[in-house]
Amino acid sequence: MHPIVKLVAQRLALGFLLLLAASVLIFAGTTMLPGDVAQQILGQGATPTALANLRAELGLNDPPVTRYLAWLGGVLQGDLGTALTNGRDIADSIGGRLKNTMFLAFWAAAISVPLAIFLGLLAVRYKDKWPDKLISSVTLTTISIPEFMIGYILVYWLAIKLRWFPSVAIINDSMNLLEKLNAIALPVMVLTLVVLAHMMRMTRAAILNVMQSAYIETAELKGLRMLKIIRKHAFPNAVAPIVNVVMINMAYLVVGVVVVEVVFAYPGMGQYLVDHVAKRDVPVVQACGLIFAAVYIGLNLIADIVSIVTNPRLRHPK
Repeated sequence: MHPIVKLVAQRLALGFLLLLAASVLIFAGTTMLPGDVAQQILGQGATPTALANLRAELGLNDPPVTRYLAWLGGVLQGDLGTALTNGRDIADSIGGRLKNTMFLAFWAAAISVPLAIFLGLLAVRYKDKWPDKLISSVTLTTISIPEFMIGYILVYWLAIKLRWFPSVAIINDSMNLLEKLNAIALPVMVLTLVVLAHMMRMTRAAILNVMQSAYIETAELKGLRMLKIIRKHAFPNAVAPIVNVVMINMAYLVVGVVVVEVVFAYPGMGQYLVDHVAKRDVPVVQACGLIFAAVYIGLNLIADIVSIVTNPRLRHPK
């Protein structure tokens, strides 16, 4: 078997095991939450008989292992369960929310990834000069500020003072693309500033590491311009670590948007999760947690596979 095929198969198997372990942790964590789900649904005035009947209906009297296997079996069949608070099918409710979250993450990535790579290349080109120091200082500042603080600052200046963008990011299917982009402008700015710094610094570090190689010194001795050396020789050989950090930040754009969605009241997965955590709607929390885990593991798995495929030592073994 070719080494690349073997490694990819191992990564896929490991990803499946990680997702299975994540499902166990999610189920166990939600099961151990304090309080009584039946009491939460029926209220404090519920009779003991009504509570007992609801617990039996929800399967809360079954052993945890039995309930986990029943839940996992439903998930594998595409059945995420029913929300306890409103009786709606969770998969139907999550569908639109997940689409909104992916829409927000896509536009944040579309801006932040090219910009981070460009700034990383620029910082390498002017290493230890004022452009490099300016870029590093600004990005270090933005990465040090919590995203909710960046969000409130942008809301104050761009929404309240200047009135350029709406302070609340509400979108719906009746809006055209430009209206949607205008509505999500502020949360996209926040997410871009949060992930831009990390991607830029890692891009700079990866290219500088490649720049110490012997073939880069040979290219310099040939009289090639620094920009051409970086573009044609250093950057292609730094793709693997750059892809890794891009995928990790892509995963954050999908999984870590909870705070940003709450700040801007954006109708995405994060807002949906927070709303149902407050209501102690365990099936919804479990479903959202599993989807977030699947996205995070999946994107990291893609990064691993890209790193393996782009490794010349594995593509051309001796």
